[in-house]
Amino acid sequence: MSQSTVPSAAGTLYVVATPIGNLDDISARALRVLKEVALIAAEDTRHSVRLLQHFGIDTPLAACHDHNERDQGGRFLARLQEGADVALISDAGTPLISDPGFHLVRQVRQAGIRVVPVPGACALIAALSAAGLPSDRFIFEGFLPAKATARRSRLTEVLEEPRTLIFYEAPHRLLESIADMRDVFGGERHVVLGRELTKTFETIKGLPLGELHDWVAADANQQRGECVLLVSGWLAPEGDEAINAEALRVLDLLLAELPLKRAAALAAEITGVRKNLLYQAGLERKG
Repeated sequence: MSQSTVPSAAGTLYVVATPIGNLDDISARALRVLKEVALIAAEDTRHSVRLLQHFGIDTPLAACHDHNERDQGGRFLARLQEGADVALISDAGTPLISDPGFHLVRQVRQAGIRVVPVPGACALIAALSAAGLPSDRFIFEGFLPAKATARRSRLTEVLEEPRTLIFYEAPHRLLESIADMRDVFGGERHVVLGRELTKTFETIKGLPLGELHDWVAADANQQRGECVLLVSGWLAPEGDEAINAEALRVLDLLLAELPLKRAAALAAEITGVRKNLLYQAGLERKG
């Protein structure tokens, strides 16, 4: 729908960032918008009502989460077309960043209705700002797959990515994911764990992947709360030490069927990479 066909009295959808922990991080603009809109679309109304109560905001809430977003989007769109302003919030941080809201924002924009961002806290940006890793270029991969095979496959896809890699991870999968990163990227690749950012027990810890795995494994408290993992980008080995992602993929396929020594020898014949390098890589992959 073109802008000219939208009723001039149509409302505005505000995409409002909320704190990721410390409530003092909410902006004055966000508070004003949440007070003035007719309706707030929230990922979890039970969670968001506590935030609103803290700031004395009594704007009505309606659920907009992964399971109902496609169906309920029309409800919010109708309110906007009637002239009501609506705010979209997630449980914490900036909506749509590994949170619901994409389908609603797309529907509203396709209807030609104004969408206005109200920026604020975002865990990945907060973590990146304090990690000490290159921040001029980075990629955000969101949450890794829950199953180990798919998770390792996804990590292998970005093995030779030179930009800083950023992942979210659930606390109950944190140790498994770090172990898979260690096995795929190598134990010496530098990683920073950002955990419970802006909260009382905030952790920002940087170590090689092998050391971080052992450090997290030794402290159950580090396996709780919201987690961001930032991995340094790949540096291409030079000269005779070079081993590329395709050679590692061939090695992994052969390791699934053959003993390490035979797999390394065959992989060397297929790829042209030195056998001793592939053998060492196989040792690392077998832990």
